[in-house]
Amino acid sequence: MNDWTAFGRVDADGTVYVKTAEGDRVVGSWQAGTPEEGLAHFARRFADLVTEVDLIEARLKSGAADATHSLTSVKRIRASLDEAHVVGDIEGLAARLDRLTAVADEKAGEAKAAREVARGEALARKTTLVEEAETIAAESTGWKSAGDRLKEILDEWKTIRGVDKKTDGELWKRFAAARDGFTRRRGAHFATLDGQRKQAQTAKEELVKEAESLSDSTEWSTTANRLKDLMNEWKAAPRAAKEAEQRLWERFRAAQDAFFTRRSEVFSARDAEYKGNLDKKQAILTEIEALDVDADPRGAQNKLRDAQAAWHDAGRVPRESAASLDRRWRAAEERIRVAMDSAWRKTAPQDNPLLQQMREQVAEAEQRLARAQAAGDNRRIKEAEQALSSKRQFLSLAEQAN
Repeated sequence: MNDWTAFGRVDADGTVYVKTAEGDRVVGSWQAGTPEEGLAHFARRFADLVTEVDLIEARLKSGAADATHSLTSVKRIRASLDEAHVVGDIEGLAARLDRLTAVADEKAGEAKAAREVARGEALARKTTLVEEAETIAAESTGWKSAGDRLKEILDEWKTIRGVDKKTDGELWKRFAAARDGFTRRRGAHFATLDGQRKQAQTAKEELVKEAESLSDSTEWSTTANRLKDLMNEWKAAPRAAKEAEQRLWERFRAAQDAFFTRRSEVFSARDAEYKGNLDKKQAILTEIEALDVDADPRGAQNKLRDAQAAWHDAGRVPRESAASLDRRWRAAEERIRVAMDSAWRKTAPQDNPLLQQMREQVAEAEQRLARAQAAGDNRRIKEAEQALSSKRQFLSLAEQAN
């Protein structure tokens, strides 16, 4: 804390002064203790003023304060400084308050402008809501959705503040008139439905009969799709009288439940089978993925071939697991293929088993040619020469690639 006592003094008779640019000014009298204690007392009063100014300034900077209220507080403190019974840097605090006055005045102006903008936005929002309500009242035939939207408009209307009372009242009259007009038009529409309810009941009885005829079906996909279509037709059809509607609905729903319950039981059994198949395939994959392909790529390739038959025999798995299993299987195949390719590239030509095999095939072709020549069989000689030429060509290509 600053030593505000440096800005004051106490006379021998106990009169306390504060030092200002115009000279010393009496701020009080101290008879209760030493002069130092007196100066400290009046300096604490000044510190309280500084704290209040600090708080006002911090709230202004943070935007948490009402700028107009802050401006009033700043002006009040500034006006009180000339007669304040305090000891401290009066001129410094006055200059600071003058700067705060300018800041608060600017922010107050900004706040006023923001309120004007907010009032304009509120008026625009309410005007838009009124116009939408009037359009609904005049044109909409989606009775439920339109009624729900009018309720939403009312709820939103209640949240909008800032429109002047007169204008707000005029807009409210338009909204209320639109809502009342919609209510009357909707009432007239439903008044005409009574004559249609008998026809609706007949149509729904036909839907119920078809649904009941399908309840024992085992054509799971076709029947499920048809029952869904029947449900859509039910929803699109007008409502019958209340009691008839409820009775028909219970029959319709019971027929659907009977079919879908049986289908669920069948699918559950199939899912159990597929789950067992999934466990088998996961075990096969786990074994293949655990192979040390770098140490024995050919052995890994042989195990993969053996596993392919078991994989096929394991059967189908749940649809949601099939893709991930296939990805893992392809990844395992690719891992073994890469290892085999790498092993091939690392094998010396003289140690390459494929090249050795091809050389043996060339030697066998040479022996067959020799036997044909010894027998003097021109046909066999020609065939042997062609076979030998072909095998030598493949061997040459393989040796170049290796």
